[in-house]
Amino acid sequence: MKVALLTMFNGLDSTYSLVNVVAEQLRMLLSAGISTKILVTEHCPLEDRYGVFLDERIEWVKIVNHYEGKQIHWGDYSQPSGKVHSTFFNEADVIANDFVEHLADVDVCIMHDIHYQGWHLVHNVAIRKAQEQLPNLKFIAFTHSAPVNRPTKTVWPFSARYTPMKNTIYVYPTQSGISALANQYNVAEGKCRAINNSLDILSFSSKEIQLLNENTDLISPDILVVYPGRLTYGKKFEKVAALCGAIKMHCEKKVKVIFCDFPSSDVAPNVYKKLINKQGIMNGLDEEDMFFTSDIEDFKNGFPRQAVLELFSLSNLFICPSYSESFGLTVLEAASRGNFIVLNEQVPALNELGKQLNSYFMKWDARNFGFNTHEKYHPSEQAYLKEHGEIIVNLMRENQVIQAKTLARTRYSPQWIWNNQLDPLLNPFG
Repeated sequence: MKVALLTMFNGLDSTYSLVNVVAEQLRMLLSAGISTKILVTEHCPLEDRYGVFLDERIEWVKIVNHYEGKQIHWGDYSQPSGKVHSTFFNEADVIANDFVEHLADVDVCIMHDIHYQGWHLVHNVAIRKAQEQLPNLKFIAFTHSAPVNRPTKTVWPFSARYTPMKNTIYVYPTQSGISALANQYNVAEGKCRAINNSLDILSFSSKEIQLLNENTDLISPDILVVYPGRLTYGKKFEKVAALCGAIKMHCEKKVKVIFCDFPSSDVAPNVYKKLINKQGIMNGLDEEDMFFTSDIEDFKNGFPRQAVLELFSLSNLFICPSYSESFGLTVLEAASRGNFIVLNEQVPALNELGKQLNSYFMKWDARNFGFNTHEKYHPSEQAYLKEHGEIIVNLMRENQVIQAKTLARTRYSPQWIWNNQLDPLLNPFG
């Protein structure tokens, strides 16, 4: 399959929101291994390309924007009737010929606001002329602004803004606008789709976070837990894995645990990691649900603190079952990044700090002042983890801030939009 993005951009300034939308779609298409070209005006300065626009896999096409030696100036023909300038149809013919030439090898053409914006009326007419010579080409026409009311009377070429084109699906960023979209273009709602704009959080992340994401998925888990600490038995990494396993098993959530570990002289790392993995798997996790940052060569001696704070901005659940703490600074760090906090109630420092932060408490073995505690669970530790795992998930669901943070990362990620909205729309065209 080969896909073209018809934008007619004059520039690539990221302050123009549509440029960012197109950039996200380029990333999706390239990540899926789809051959992609982008159509811009002949005046678009390609030397200003940046980010994904620099990807060498993209085929850039400059569409003619002059007629009889003079630059074509786009008139804003937003009214339903009137008169166009004297060379309008000749300009449309020239542009149409360019469209035919450069779309002949394409299976799907994704248009952005070409049918909607009044200043794109000449391109609207041109692509309709080109479509007549490209009967097998499928079109997806995005409208990025609120659909306009369909006038009772329109005349050509102004009626192109309110008329459907053959082999075309019309798209709007939200489901709420589908009825209005269908009305503007006079098509059945079944010919319209909602494809949300996406938020690529990782595009703003540090190289450390991006490298970590290349090794394990940070975006799609419903529950993302980050637990930083020295790889020692006192930090009780295995208890984090066990509780996360119970959450996955009994709450039907996709769970990922990132252990930001660094070596300890009192334990063999491979031995303890095997124990942690075993406890997680026994309680419901798969091995790939757990990841140690020390398994990446760059981070074998520890994950940078600033990157840990970045991870906390992605995660939504922090669990600290530590046997002993003098304060628990990571608790504050996780709380400052909007995580649901679960702490060991039996550790005095965690108890004190957790009450200030309105945290959720569970009971694990702990060292107190002058004595140690040893927990016994009835009827079993697995039942205890199940009970509290379900409560934690319900409380997280009811927390508006955590729910919004989670959905922004998962539901509106480029991966979700691609897998659930854009790719299914392309597939029938394959």
